[in-house]
Amino acid sequence: MKELGIIIISGLSGSGKSTALRTLEDLGFYCVDNLPIILLPQFIDLCHSSSDDISRIALGVDIRERTFLQEYGPTIKKIRNQGYKTELMFLECSNNTLIQRFSETRRQHPLSEDGSVLPGIKRERVMLEEMKSEADRIIDTSEMNVHQLRNMFQECFVDITKSNMVITFMSFGFKFGIPHDIDILFDVRFLPNPYFVRELKNLTGLDKKVSDYVFSRTDGKTFIEKLKDFIIFQIPLFEREGKSYLTVAIGCTGGRHRSVALANYLQQCVASERSRIHVIHRDIEK
Repeated sequence: MKELGIIIISGLSGSGKSTALRTLEDLGFYCVDNLPIILLPQFIDLCHSSSDDISRIALGVDIRERTFLQEYGPTIKKIRNQGYKTELMFLECSNNTLIQRFSETRRQHPLSEDGSVLPGIKRERVMLEEMKSEADRIIDTSEMNVHQLRNMFQECFVDITKSNMVITFMSFGFKFGIPHDIDILFDVRFLPNPYFVRELKNLTGLDKKVSDYVFSRTDGKTFIEKLKDFIIFQIPLFEREGKSYLTVAIGCTGGRHRSVALANYLQQCVASERSRIHVIHRDIEK
């Protein structure tokens, strides 16, 4: 049986539950918003039977699902008795801040019968009081903007964020154009070009003979080590700013030899410390 960690996000409407779920999704959680709580056991069974590697799930539950207050207690007790680690995080917020947020978004409070926000907020507080008292963690978002709330959730799960940013190393050829949606770009056309070596021309940077040739010169070795150190230095800085995806593009002339060898090398250097690493060789077949 797979180990499964379950985070349940609830709280007052407008307190930031959607932002919290999006943040957890970026951290690698499988997230579902407004799932009827009574279906949680079946959902867990589906996660276990899935071929995907699902080890953490996060659920957003609130008064939009009208029966969850009656079903929440028995359902959580049931899955905890089955041995699942379950944590309830309750988001709190002041009345004035909630009124301001609903005004800015022009949304109607789900419990406002006549369009007036404050009575709906007060009614919801009463309805959720018992759930709040049972929460494992209560977070007041009154003084937080979207970015601060996101950062706070990242800090709550710092053990995950350290190794969960998706990093992609992409090789490409400048003759075919610079890739879109990249974060860092390195031009390695100054390295020795295997294209002009008869026995290497028809190989690619995936071949050891090509990578040995590319890394053969002293200046090439020095550049590669400095590049590796630079990338490793930058990764936690991007994570600290809340970045979920980082794409590093390495370009040579045709995208078959030098850039491919460099992208593979960087992937190998980082893979021992990271869990979500991808390599794309955009132009290797051109």
